[in-house]
Amino acid sequence: MTEKLILLPGWGFDAAVLQPLADALGGECQVQVAALPRLASASAGDWLDELDARLADGCWLAGWSLGGMLAAALAARRGARCRGLISLASNACFVASERWSQALAEDTYNAFYQGCQANAGATLKRFAMLCAQGAADARGLSRQLQTHLLAGDEAALLAGLRVLASLDNRAPLAAFGGAQLHLLAELDALVPAAAGDALLALLPAGEVDVLEGCGHAFVHEQADSVAALMLDFIRESDDG
Repeated sequence: MTEKLILLPGWGFDAAVLQPLADALGGECQVQVAALPRLASASAGDWLDELDARLADGCWLAGWSLGGMLAAALAARRGARCRGLISLASNACFVASERWSQALAEDTYNAFYQGCQANAGATLKRFAMLCAQGAADARGLSRQLQTHLLAGDEAALLAGLRVLASLDNRAPLAAFGGAQLHLLAELDALVPAAAGDALLALLPAGEVDVLEGCGHAFVHEQADSVAALMLDFIRESDDG
């Protein structure tokens, strides 16, 4: 298999947080781990413009959390120029509303945003703990994740949180006709596994699976098994 795949990390993390997953995928795919934009703009369109200009065409797009939401929006924008889409612990809408209820509570998001405004460093550490929640060794995983936290660019962090809240991928997911795989985590503290049925209902074709006994950072904790699922899906899509 000679497919090319681009991986995008989640909010608050550097690209290297996904290196274990990239290494696990690398035996069969050409993998690039690409950093998220570092923009002060909170316009999702600006973030997508930057990614579209920077990332190669004709690749699979995959991403974790915010990276997965951006990958989904970019896949819809590119259409046939995207080989397929894989999202990891991503939702159609990150913040709950009347239009999409299976998501993070709005008051929880608002408190988190205000915390980031007041003390970005402390909020990032708390975020790493939330990502690790549900893991077999949550404390150890949190420590590992904290080595990949971004610091020193509060404007970009706050802009990223606003992009995360504003992205509505219901229409992009429904519009993208390529192969789609969306992996959720049973014990995710940020993206409820209960969103799986609603996500599946949006897709013209594709799969939504919930991984048992893990949380939001399953991409790091279970890199080998996640890579195996991704590669199986890519193989099946190529064969089809």
